[in-house]
Amino acid sequence: MLSPMATTAAEAQVCIDTIRTLAIDAIQQSNSGHPGMPLAMAPAAYLLYAEVMDHNPKDPRWPDRDRFVLSAGHGSMLLYAALHLSGYDLPLDEIRKFRQWDSLTPGHPERDRVHVTPGVEVTTGPLGQGFANGVGMAMAERFLRERYGAGVMDHHVYAIVSDGDLMEGVASEAASLAGELGLGRLVYLYDDNDVTLDGPAELSFSREDSVARFEAYGWHVQRVDDVDDLDALRSAIAAAQEVEDRPSLIDVKTIIGWPAPNQGTSDVHGKALGEENVRIVKERLGWDPELSFHVPDGVYEAFAPERGAEAQRAWEERLESWRGDDGELATEWDAAWTGRPARPLELPSFELGSELATRGAGGKAMAAFEAAVPTMVGGAADLTESTKTIFPESGRYTRDRADRNVFFGVREHGMGGAVNGMAAHGGIVRPYGSTFLQFADYMRASIRLSALMKLDVAWVFTHDSVALGEDGPTHQPVEHVMALRAIPGLTVLRPGDAAETAEAWRVILEDLDGPAALALSRQNLPVLEGTGPGLARGAYVLRPGDDACIVATGGELIVAVEAHEALAADGISVRVVSMPSWELFEAQDDGYRAETFPDGLPTVSVEAGISLGWSRYAQAHVAIDRFGASAPGTETLRRLGITAEATAGAVRGLLRR
Repeated sequence: MLSPMATTAAEAQVCIDTIRTLAIDAIQQSNSGHPGMPLAMAPAAYLLYAEVMDHNPKDPRWPDRDRFVLSAGHGSMLLYAALHLSGYDLPLDEIRKFRQWDSLTPGHPERDRVHVTPGVEVTTGPLGQGFANGVGMAMAERFLRERYGAGVMDHHVYAIVSDGDLMEGVASEAASLAGELGLGRLVYLYDDNDVTLDGPAELSFSREDSVARFEAYGWHVQRVDDVDDLDALRSAIAAAQEVEDRPSLIDVKTIIGWPAPNQGTSDVHGKALGEENVRIVKERLGWDPELSFHVPDGVYEAFAPERGAEAQRAWEERLESWRGDDGELATEWDAAWTGRPARPLELPSFELGSELATRGAGGKAMAAFEAAVPTMVGGAADLTESTKTIFPESGRYTRDRADRNVFFGVREHGMGGAVNGMAAHGGIVRPYGSTFLQFADYMRASIRLSALMKLDVAWVFTHDSVALGEDGPTHQPVEHVMALRAIPGLTVLRPGDAAETAEAWRVILEDLDGPAALALSRQNLPVLEGTGPGLARGAYVLRPGDDACIVATGGELIVAVEAHEALAADGISVRVVSMPSWELFEAQDDGYRAETFPDGLPTVSVEAGISLGWSRYAQAHVAIDRFGASAPGTETLRRLGITAEATAGAVRGLLRR
């Protein structure tokens, strides 16, 4: 909440101008960056970090801190300057190394487990993603507050967003969702400067009343006519904090790049000012133009770093008192913040020979482990009945009650960004989003960012091949599994039957760090003998053989087994390798990988998707290097050659070479 002013107006102005000059000095030294936003929005950054937010620079991961997202991540020096002056472990030397190799001040804010800029909550690069991340953070805060009480979870999520953010579809979807859910702890400051990279905003963004649009979404909206009017900005933020039933947008008018000579133009958006313009800016601010990276006396103290430490100490006292009142709930709380299940998983078993779609098996697995992950939250993009991703004993996440099942609506983009935000917030164990595999393309930016940030999220994709049938090529994925495998740091799992599906969920929840993508079938698949435990190693020998090898994933595992049996009848000994995860297999030692795929053993891959990439494991491929067709799934598979006969023929062809 807003604290009493710790400085005079003149002292506050010095702090604001220090943010400005640090930003332009760093950008000029690197000869690369975006000075326009830091110059214009410095007053907002000052207020948030020095007066408004409860945050502790000495403990950037304190669970009940206020969160801040710079959605317009190109303005990163605004954030880095504020973090440095607030007392985070971001020394002035790192400010000087802006945009340089291995610095803590990259071109856009970055956060992952290894390369962490203290105080940066999420990686914001593509516009709109940070906006959606903040919505997910607010969803997490409300869920945890309702489950554990306001004594231990009670904070706000703040963001600075830009014209570009508001134009992006992902932000529109997330804004609509936030309004639907009434996320009252969400406060966004809109840097309304009438300029885009191409030039004046009127070139592309002149007819829309953004404020009216957010009012229509159900947001609480205010206007501040001048970002330098600190009293008006304080009052607007204070009013937004009091609104509990709606998210808040504060439209803050700014002049991009003020007070540079090229202020108010796109020229000041995305390149260094130049030495002469840096000098002019400092002179207009009343600064000595000969000083670079200068922090005047008293500025560090004015950011009151001890205020956050005091807030955290008070929270820790409340936490200890709460622990004494409810030890069982406190144990659950601790497990939630480790990101692991609160108790051992219970997984379903499946009768050998029975048939079940892996999407159905996934639903049964979720029902079985529901109690073990009480803070796992997620849902589908209007496809819950189809993806089978729901916790049956839990309720809906609504504006009245924050339960575990989120109905995201037809908002794949917004869902992806919000799920990442829930994971980045912490305390939500493996948040998940689900839809048809074909729509992974809609979510690709969010999936990629989950990998870049190494977030513990689960992406659940069903209807994973042309076997989905009559909906036709617009809905039949062929390149999508391979496209997901191309994302560094994403573990893709395509189980071949119900037993592998249950084991895949166990691996995701208990073994993995970072994001995982499950690709599940619409069509029924038989439960095969010997499947399941080997999945944790990515690939394993399901049927032995010495003459050749068939490697398969997902619904094509049964095709490989049937081909194995047909070839055995002709006296050809063929091993079958189930390979649900390339990434898990590549993590195994050289010996295990050589044992699975012996050198020189002729190998055929079979997967109902493109052959691209399979050459690393096989010399011949049964694949679909074209789009699908509208027909029943079994017929589509047959006509496109995903059959035991075609697979056996490919093996014979290899052996004849």
